Amino acid sequence: MGQIKILNPGLLTTIQDEGRIGYQQFGVPVSGVMDHFSYKVANILVGDEKEAVLEVTMLGPQIIFEEDCVIAITGGNLSPRVNGKPISMWKSIYVREGDQLSFGGTKGGCRSYIAFAGGIHVPEVMGSKSTYMKGKIGGYEGRSLKKGDVLKIGSPKEDLSELVGKTVAAEYIPEYKSSFQIRVLLGPQEEYFTEKGIETFFSKSYTVTNECDRMGFRLDGEEIEHKEGADIISDGIAFGAIQIPGHGKPIIMMADRQTTGGYTKIGNVIYSDLCKVAQAKPRDTISFKKVSIEEAQKILREEEEKIATIKKESVARGIINTKEYRLKMNGKFYDVKVEEIK
Repeated sequence: MGQIKILNPGLLTTIQDEGRIGYQQFGVPVSGVMDHFSYKVANILVGDEKEAVLEVTMLGPQIIFEEDCVIAITGGNLSPRVNGKPISMWKSIYVREGDQLSFGGTKGGCRSYIAFAGGIHVPEVMGSKSTYMKGKIGGYEGRSLKKGDVLKIGSPKEDLSELVGKTVAAEYIPEYKSSFQIRVLLGPQEEYFTEKGIETFFSKSYTVTNECDRMGFRLDGEEIEHKEGADIISDGIAFGAIQIPGHGKPIIMMADRQTTGGYTKIGNVIYSDLCKVAQAKPRDTISFKKVSIEEAQKILREEEEKIATIKKESVARGIINTKEYRLKMNGKFYDVKVEEIK
């Protein structure tokens, strides 16, 4: 079993997995990763699909490895580097004892996911390693990571050399821009809105405000008109539920959302598009498109097929050592990388 040490935690770095399922009836939020696609692919690349990862927001951490390890970084491009040199995302990378992982500026998206071969060794709380910060539950002491924290990394199921060099084809890697079209199922309280209100919701663009976190995203834009009021008898809130309070501006409920709420919900982001919302930053724009339940199910099947294909096609190249040289030929200098493949 190895370990890593946090030299700088970045803006917000937490331990997350698929979430704490089965406890909402007791008022315990699900939590878990915001971007499930990036999470699943990161774990596929290091050999374990359901292990906990580090979810990194905007400004990444600085980490030192105290034992050799294989990692993969997916999601938003926060410019990852090892020992100051840029490294590839969506690929399994061999890091050695003493290497330091750091991040530069944000190039696209908002959240990165760091997976480790062997997974992160922390206790499960109610069946999950996910961090719910407001309740101080799970993860590392129920909080975001701090300078000086040491995390244990489990023993991988395969030899590290068997995991190195797995890559994801470019066609499967999401592209994060500053404008997102999000597909939505109408309801469950669409009858509380006027026809004009529903038309506004689907025809206008909304801006992500600074009030966007793991609990929810507040959007700014044209008000959505209710027939009478915004209050309802409190009911359950799903991941991606879109509340419209009395001020008429949408709030998209995210991973750390409360379990119930008393505002009308005009629609719900389909599961496959929650990843897009998770990668939106303040000042990015979001527009909504109505889809049917049959369309949402078809889109979900396509995503599951894509993940299965990625798993099948991402075969390790067995890179066990890399050396870089500078050669001079005919008066010109060339940088050459030599990879030792098992």
